[in-house]
Amino acid sequence: MEKKNLTSWGDFILLGFSDQPQLEIVLFVLILISYLLTLVGNSAIILVSCLDLKLRTPMYFFLTNLSFLDLCFTTSIVPQLLWNLKGPAKTITSTGCAIQLYVSLSLGSTYCVLLTVMAFDRYVAVCRPLNYPAVMHPSFCKVLAGIAWLSGVGNSLIQSTIVLQLPRCGHRHLHHFFCEVPAMIKLACVDIHANEVQLFMATLVLLLLPLALILVSYGFIVQAVVKIKSAQASRKALWTCGSHLILVSLFFGPTSAIYIKPQRSYGHSQGKFLTLFYTVVTPTLNPLIYTLRNKDVKGALKRLLRREQNS
Repeated sequence: MEKKNLTSWGDFILLGFSDQPQLEIVLFVLILISYLLTLVGNSAIILVSCLDLKLRTPMYFFLTNLSFLDLCFTTSIVPQLLWNLKGPAKTITSTGCAIQLYVSLSLGSTYCVLLTVMAFDRYVAVCRPLNYPAVMHPSFCKVLAGIAWLSGVGNSLIQSTIVLQLPRCGHRHLHHFFCEVPAMIKLACVDIHANEVQLFMATLVLLLLPLALILVSYGFIVQAVVKIKSAQASRKALWTCGSHLILVSLFFGPTSAIYIKPQRSYGHSQGKFLTLFYTVVTPTLNPLIYTLRNKDVKGALKRLLRREQNS
């Protein structure tokens, strides 16, 4: 009974942007539009990648996984956020909070590793073009994607379970708009130094290490592109890699700011908006980046629309 009182498994109150009621109406409209664009855009990428034979390549296999991640990641956060923005009720059940914590952390961690895998794919394509078909074999691509998903699930099972077991002594007010590890840790009524160290170590492994590997990969890619004598070939290589590099910047930038120094970010509007950027804005921009900058995807979309009109 004493442990139950300490952990306080009651409903949580997501304060979110409740201190700025006028802003909540604007955010509701913008986030709803962004969410609908995310659903349509990422679903379109998955559809054309599966139906168009010309897109049956490792790059688009990973892009399909990324789009599916975007759909799941935003869906684990945005519907609850919209519900809280729309009405006076800002609550989420303890079960709902736990599910959101496990799912969102799992998908976010998978996102980091998958972006690293995609950078490796671009490295092999540009720096080892002759070996590309042998290295990036379909079975190996599935293994790499599986590693990304399993690493995300494993990280979430460990971190989320530890966080949910922390005593909270009745604290239920989350200064955030969804259940996320750094915000949940701040509810604890015990010394959380060890948890902050554990969170920082996990950030090193699943955030900063992937970012470092991505930067190293692109360092080699730039060196290889400089050596390409054909201007058209070098432009194509940079154009293809540019979409991925933009997405890396959009995701890793705000995420690093939140997880490296969480105590400075939470409870302040700046931290909430940074989180809003990588949970809502980045998944929306992903399909736009890959369609507007990618001739293959645009061509596949045109062929699919033409096929629908002729049928």
